[in-house]
Amino acid sequence: MNTADLGLPEEDHHRDAPWKNGRGRRVDVPSTALFTDQYELTMLQAALRGGTADRRSVFEVFTRRLPSGRRYGVVAGTGRVLDAVENFRFDADMLTFLHEQEIVDEPTLEWLSTYRFRGDIWGYPEGEVYFPGSPLLRVEGSFAECVLLETVILSILNHDSAIAAAASRMAASAGDRPLIEMGARRTHELSAVASARAAYVGGFASTSDLAAGFRYGIPTVGTSAHAFTLLHDSERDAFQAQVASLGGGTTLLVDTYDVATAVRTAVEVAGPELGAVRIDSGDLLLVAHRVRQQLDELGATGTRIVVTSDLDEYAIASLAAAPVDAYGVGTQLVTGSGHPTCSMVYKLVARAASADPRAPLVPVAKKSMGAKSSRGGRKWAARRPDEYGVAEAEVVGTGPVPAGLADHQLQVELVKGGEVVAHEPLDEARARHIRARGGLPMSAVQLSRGEPVIPTEFV
Repeated sequence: MNTADLGLPEEDHHRDAPWKNGRGRRVDVPSTALFTDQYELTMLQAALRGGTADRRSVFEVFTRRLPSGRRYGVVAGTGRVLDAVENFRFDADMLTFLHEQEIVDEPTLEWLSTYRFRGDIWGYPEGEVYFPGSPLLRVEGSFAECVLLETVILSILNHDSAIAAAASRMAASAGDRPLIEMGARRTHELSAVASARAAYVGGFASTSDLAAGFRYGIPTVGTSAHAFTLLHDSERDAFQAQVASLGGGTTLLVDTYDVATAVRTAVEVAGPELGAVRIDSGDLLLVAHRVRQQLDELGATGTRIVVTSDLDEYAIASLAAAPVDAYGVGTQLVTGSGHPTCSMVYKLVARAASADPRAPLVPVAKKSMGAKSSRGGRKWAARRPDEYGVAEAEVVGTGPVPAGLADHQLQVELVKGGEVVAHEPLDEARARHIRARGGLPMSAVQLSRGEPVIPTEFV
């Protein structure tokens, strides 16, 4: 059969392509410098005028809480953040816009014209899991160069991590059955590409979005929609045309009219070696059982069953006992399955007392009413295992790392002196997530609402 239709993991047809390093093709994209909020630039202007712009500063990305009911988060978008930092440049047209709109003054425009991030970034590697208070990203440099990156970093991490968390829950529910990302038509065209990438990190096997395949080397799949069947004078004509073009290992869509009739016709046209049938409507549990029985009776015992139709992690879990071989997920995935953001923030946690590079760092923190306060100081993070090697706490602290946690630290160096040092194949992030999720208590993958599966301890 043609396993590319299902996105099955044993299919390796993309691995010999030019993007086999997992990052896909290098794609020229516009500068990311205006993917920001105006107050980043007005803060810069005021800091330049006030003489504080060059103070060494430490910003951290974290979230105060997980989305309601979720037991862990997933770090995704790190690779895109690194690309965005590399591409954060103000070109002539942008500077003209800022000048014409009188957003910043001439000295600030001159400073922006040569902007390059020359600081350091540390963070949780992509695919790692996280919890409330985890210092997911630490950005160090002058106040001026770090403050400009706030919005673009948050927009990427908040979106991609939300999608990856939903994907992870769906992958846990699916078990060994592959998942196909099919949400491009349900979101913004650029968000669709980012969503496919994040879904792959979270455990999906393939995507229907060709831009994601082109840019990131994610395996792409797809055969036909109901329109192709409706184009023809009969369902048989449609199946014959598809098999003639794509071969008997293709996936035939069998719910345009009557499912039982379509399954019989599909096997008659493609033979018992038909690759798969797809069901996109109805009571999927009941229909899948009936289709499996019918396929077996027709001798198509190797034909797979793919189900789609507004699936989420709960629907996938409900089909665990059904004879389903793969799931296609769209809307619920690209909207984070009800949680489209992670509420991550980017806060200044330490800064020097002067612009002198030798000036020591002073912890700073927001102290506000309610739940919007922050903790000062440059932080490290480690995940403490129990005697069985299962995570029992996320430990976050400042100062020296306790000897017993030295080998369990989570942050890695991503950017050094403005140079990215941690580009990696996307498959590595995907494999890392599987390992990280597997190191959590078993209750992490329960779909019932609950608190974070391990506590965050601040020391």
